[in-house]
Amino acid sequence: MIAVPSILFLLLLFPAGSGTNNKQLTSAGHTVVSLDFHFQEQPSTADSDTIYYAPYRKLSWSDFTGKPPLSGPSAAVSYTSFSYEGSSRVYKDTLHISLLLQVFFIKSASWVKPGNNTTYGLTHEQIHFDITRLVVERFKQRLKQTALNRDDYDSVIQFQYLEAFREMNRLQYAFDRDTHSGMNAAAQASWHDKVTIALKNNGNLPEELGNDINTFPPGPR
Repeated sequence: MIAVPSILFLLLLFPAGSGTNNKQLTSAGHTVVSLDFHFQEQPSTADSDTIYYAPYRKLSWSDFTGKPPLSGPSAAVSYTSFSYEGSSRVYKDTLHISLLLQVFFIKSASWVKPGNNTTYGLTHEQIHFDITRLVVERFKQRLKQTALNRDDYDSVIQFQYLEAFREMNRLQYAFDRDTHSGMNAAAQASWHDKVTIALKNNGNLPEELGNDINTFPPGPR
């Protein structure tokens, strides 16, 4: 199960002194906007409470350090979310915007009840983390296809971030709904393949690629 973040993890974007020369932007006859992306994948240390998403670093039950509640139907909960940091600078007639994308898992807010730390259950929680990474890829691709201008690029990026945050909550809810929080093994396998395919195709879901998921070879369980 996923813990829905109640706070949007939007870090300060383009603070004063970040390198953007407003006078130059205003006076320029034409400014080209260049956008590039970077993912934060720094290895977590043993005492770190945050795990940044990396394809080679899968979750383990030892990452779930939070205290489970005494009651409630969930066997485990993952707290995942995403944020971005931005910087910008002007060089000649080009506004260069750089976004650092961060997909993360909070150990102390994630927990598993005793007796529920199975391999199958861990796969369910990893898919939740993968869905968050998928949403950020879709956020990135939408920005690449969005026309940005020098006057309101920051507000456009923030709007797309909020849209991505809403999409994350919708997909996480749909995953738990369809799989009955992992009780439906066939549905979980289908979601695993769906997310795996999308991550390999710039965030495009199988139905958006014009293919039925059954036409794709299954991924590893």
